[in-house]
Amino acid sequence: MQISAQRQPFLLVVVFGLVCVLSAMAVIYTKHESRKLFVELEELTHERDELNIEWSQLQIEQSTWATHARIEQVATDDLSLVRPQTTEIYIVERR
Repeated sequence: MQISAQRQPFLLVVVFGLVCVLSAMAVIYTKHESRKLFVELEELTHERDELNIEWSQLQIEQSTWATHARIEQVATDDLSLVRPQTTEIYIVERR
């Protein structure tokens, strides 16, 4: 009995030491994963911001290309279309 009574505190110290080491390893792993995820979040946030800027630029470009003056210019210059005279316009009514 005395031998096991002497080993019991030693076993408790070993078990508690092992639990402390495992706990420390878990904290280190969790912190590392947290940092990796934070870096990924920052990269994705930066990419989102760049895409938002590009989207805004594309919307401005679209509105520029779709103006009436631009469409009329392309129609006359590139397609050789002309505006009809008022005498060439006929109104058709449905009955």
